[in-house]
Amino acid sequence: MKAYRYLTGPDDSAFCHRVTAALNAGWSLHGSPSLTYDPESKRVICGQAIVKEVEGDYTPDLKLSEL
Repeated sequence: MKAYRYLTGPDDSAFCHRVTAALNAGWSLHGSPSLTYDPESKRVICGQAIVKEVEGDYTPDLKLSEL
């Protein structure tokens, strides 16, 4: 089964650490990162899709962050 997650957060080192942790847990980048500006918080927000091939079948109650 191929699992998919989309990580989002402010453009800061914490976001980069989340992506790095996912890569080191076996996830792979999927596509290019995205950026948008949130005028309310006056911050840039990042997004990055990641995928991972895992054993088993998909179920809606699957906790993707624990794969």
